[in-house]
Amino acid sequence: MARTVAIGEQDFREMIQNHYFYTDKTGFIKEWWENGDSVTLITRPRRFGKTITMSMLYHFFSVSQKGGEALFQSLKIWKEEKYRNMQGTYPVIFLSFAGIKGHSYQDVYRDICRVIAREYRKRVSIMENKCFLQSDREQYFRIIDGSADTGEVRASLNQLSEYLFHYYGKKVLIFLDEYDTPMQEAFVNGYWEELTDFMRGFLNASFKTNPYLGRGIMTGITRVGKESIFSDLNNLSVITAASRLYETAFGFTEYEVQEALQEYGLQDESDKVKLWYDGFRFGNCDNIYNPWSITNFLKFREFGAYWANTSSNQLVSNLIQQGSPNIKMIMEDLLQGKHFCTSMDEQIIFDQLNHSESAVWSLLLAGGYLKIVKTGVWNRESCESGIEDISYELALTNQEIVFLFKKLIRGWFDPTDAAYNGFIKAMLADNVKEMNAYMNKAVPLLLGCFDTGNRPSAKTEPERLHSVKATTKGLKEPNPSVCFYHGLVLGIIVDLAKKYIITSNRESGLGRYDVMLEPRSLADDGIIFEFKVFDGDGENGLMDTVHAAIRQILNKKYAAVLEDKLVDKSRIRIYGFAFRGKEVLIDGGYLAKYESAQYHALLEGYDYS
Repeated sequence: MARTVAIGEQDFREMIQNHYFYTDKTGFIKEWWENGDSVTLITRPRRFGKTITMSMLYHFFSVSQKGGEALFQSLKIWKEEKYRNMQGTYPVIFLSFAGIKGHSYQDVYRDICRVIAREYRKRVSIMENKCFLQSDREQYFRIIDGSADTGEVRASLNQLSEYLFHYYGKKVLIFLDEYDTPMQEAFVNGYWEELTDFMRGFLNASFKTNPYLGRGIMTGITRVGKESIFSDLNNLSVITAASRLYETAFGFTEYEVQEALQEYGLQDESDKVKLWYDGFRFGNCDNIYNPWSITNFLKFREFGAYWANTSSNQLVSNLIQQGSPNIKMIMEDLLQGKHFCTSMDEQIIFDQLNHSESAVWSLLLAGGYLKIVKTGVWNRESCESGIEDISYELALTNQEIVFLFKKLIRGWFDPTDAAYNGFIKAMLADNVKEMNAYMNKAVPLLLGCFDTGNRPSAKTEPERLHSVKATTKGLKEPNPSVCFYHGLVLGIIVDLAKKYIITSNRESGLGRYDVMLEPRSLADDGIIFEFKVFDGDGENGLMDTVHAAIRQILNKKYAAVLEDKLVDKSRIRIYGFAFRGKEVLIDGGYLAKYESAQYHALLEGYDYS
């Protein structure tokens, strides 16, 4: 009989005692212990079994859990006599910061104090021992009642380790789960510097200058940059997605998934399960499955974006929505199933996320949104020292992640749902009048949604959108105003991905078009967009700007790539978009119309210099 699937249960004891579905990961106990590292930081995506693994370690090692034979006797670790003798023999401090998500530093600091106080409260009876002084008891109870000062809180795990060492006569194991959850909240909510100052001292006291520490483990989603909070922890062994240690300890392997599908009579769904939930890679181990999604699939027996819907993706959403034009263009390719190559450091330097594309890709990789297809080594041409960098070939992890990003992009446009659906219908029908009507409804609502924080937007500096000249040539840096509107239009048409291959800023003919919709069926029209911002110095009105956009499509022969794909010339439509602040003007139609003698005047007098 198949075991009950208990969604969300993260207590190891409850899982085993109630015979819930559990994949045996106790081999990690032996692997970690025999590596002998003083302090280990393991980064894995959310919902990948970090908390249940830490709970397993607690129940195995903690002296308070001695006599745990019933929990482990049917699992791999119990086959090892050495480890059977280790069960329940260490004082263990086990904390989780997973639920610490305050909107201010004060909120987060208070919650951290409560988590630590809870750990103190569990052991309050040890203070009755005569080995402790009255001053020890007073300090102990200041942590519990919340009256301790910041210095005492920073040193609280160090101090608790000393108490436990004197009580049990043995060095302490410290397990800190989801250490970086408060850090991500601090970055999103604007109290990064305050929290990093506290965390630096707290982690140093707990894991570096702690003479009573036997070994420690921290888990999290990201490897926060060393200079931020780990500057003093030179004893830290960091295990990221690229590391070969503990490759199969988190997530489900191909074998484990096939065994589970067999147990629940779902083996016929294995190919689709692979498409939706496979794709993660840790170290050299391919085909790691998302455990949260697999367990949900086993319980509900239907495919869905279980992992994508579990918690906020606000930071990821912000970084892409407010990112550079290049980030948006790479995301377009990724959503089409393409790969891209980049060099990056797997440590996340949060201070760089607003202006470093490498930092953004590092975060997306650590979070499980991207997977490593392969790695290589290359020398930067500009680096005289010849130091080798790692090059990563990356792709979206699986079908569930594709679903997530399409949902995120769609969410940016919720306030204009009717407008952008109307625009799509009008565009497919070549109804220019309605395209104009819907776009002029949507743009005023969307101007605040894409403010990047690093470049001017219509919300922060609308006058810049009126005055910056829109002309670009070749590979010149894109005009930020054009890119701003470019992003809006791409977001509006994202739902057409099943009908069209949507690309932007790609070479065709004699230049680079802004947006192209290549039909997946030759029965549909091919469509080209060109965007321009009104130039008050050389144009009398938005119609002049629209004509300049159409002339560029024609003279630069942007339709060439569609013709090469065998799209009939009579099925190619071109549109010029002119923007001035919140105003939009669109004109265009079938290519043949603009190549006729009637519109030949549009081809004359356009200066590309």
